[in-house]
This record gives sequence, C-alpha cells and structure tokens, in this order.
Amino acid sequence: MYSGQVAGMVYSSIEVPKNVIILGPNHTGYGPGVSIMDSGSWQMPMGEVEIAQDIAEAIIQHSDIIQSDTSAQMLEHSLEVQIPFLQYFQPDIKIVPIVLSGNRYDICQEVADAIVKGVQDRDADVLIVASTDLTHYKPQEEAVKTDQRVIDRILSLDAKGLLDIVNLEGITMCGFMPVTTMILAAKGMGAKNAYLVKYMTSGEVSGDYSHVVGYAGMIIN
Repeated sequence: MYSGQVAGMVYSSIEVPKNVIILGPNHTGYGPGVSIMDSGSWQMPMGEVEIAQDIAEAIIQHSDIIQSDTSAQMLEHSLEVQIPFLQYFQPDIKIVPIVLSGNRYDICQEVADAIVKGVQDRDADVLIVASTDLTHYKPQEEAVKTDQRVIDRILSLDAKGLLDIVNLEGITMCGFMPVTTMILAAKGMGAKNAYLVKYMTSGEVSGDYSHVVGYAGMIIN
C-alpha cells in the first residue's frame, strides 16, 4: 500500500521481457551471503512463475560466492512483492531470484560480473530489478534529504559511492547491496543513463509524517 504506486509507475514505463533477474536484500539472516534459487517455481496469487533455470545456472558457474539455496528465499518479502507487477505486464515471465547480505563492494562486483557473463552465455534478453526501500522511520524532512543523496549516487551510476555513503552514514536503506550490484551489472551490459520516475514516502499514504519510509523508482538503460 505504501510502495505500490512507485513500483507501478516504473513498470508501466518499460517493456518487461520474459526473463527477469530480481535482486533483494536478506531481511531474515537465513541462508548464505549470496543465494540464488536455480530451479523450481514460485506460487503467486496471479499464477505460477517458473525459475529461469538456464540463466540461473550460468550465473552460478561464473562465481565462487553465489550458492544455490532456497532458505534465504522462503521468508524474504522484497523479491515477491515485485512479481505481481511483472506478471501484469508480462504473464509469461521467468525469474532468477538472488538474495544478498553483507556490506562489501567486492561481493557486489563479483555477483554483477557473474550476472553479465551468465546472461551473455545464454544470449538472453533480461530485465534486472533491484528491490529496496530507502530511509526507514525518520521524520519526513530528514528522510527526503537523506534519500536525495542516495538517489543522486544512483542517477550518477556511482555504485561505489552509493555503498560508501550508506556504510559511512548508516543510512537505513535495506537493499543497498542489490542496488549496487544492479548498477554494476547494468553498466557491464552497456547502460549509460538513469532517471528518476517517482519519489514519495509512506507519509503521503498514511498521513503520518513523523516516521516515514522512503521509496524511489528509477530506470537505468
């Protein structure tokens, strides 16, 4: 109810291909540092969604740290909330769900490199989605200022700068590892541009501006 408007505006602004790599943070602590579900399917309210097994396996082959695992996926909400939007615009999607934890740039770089090489191996047309909230539970004015610094790094495609500012300033952005990885992978595939589609906070929905969560939808191409 809070982030849906932002997500909807982003997905309605792009063409969703049949293969989607979804990167999300690890909120639960279960599973390895970087995990990928490389077979099977997800049961969703709008129907079953298959794993793009060929792409997932190719990505794993190019990394020593990505592990085939389902435990990190079982209770993680950040990936599954994206899928209804994706299904609406592309009913035949297959997904590659990847969950990341930690705060190290070298991990992001290795995962990004593996994604680029794996996609190239399969000659696949893919969309990479990084799922995150921005500032958590700060007053509106403080959240907006903090989030703008994060947004500026993303729009500049400054992956290292994003990771550094989150780590150094303790910004409560849950998915900074997925977003950093997404930027690196997108650049590895030739992306040059980024733009902001929509920014808002939970206060604009709840009316409570004393403790808000920030949301931004951005497109990199």
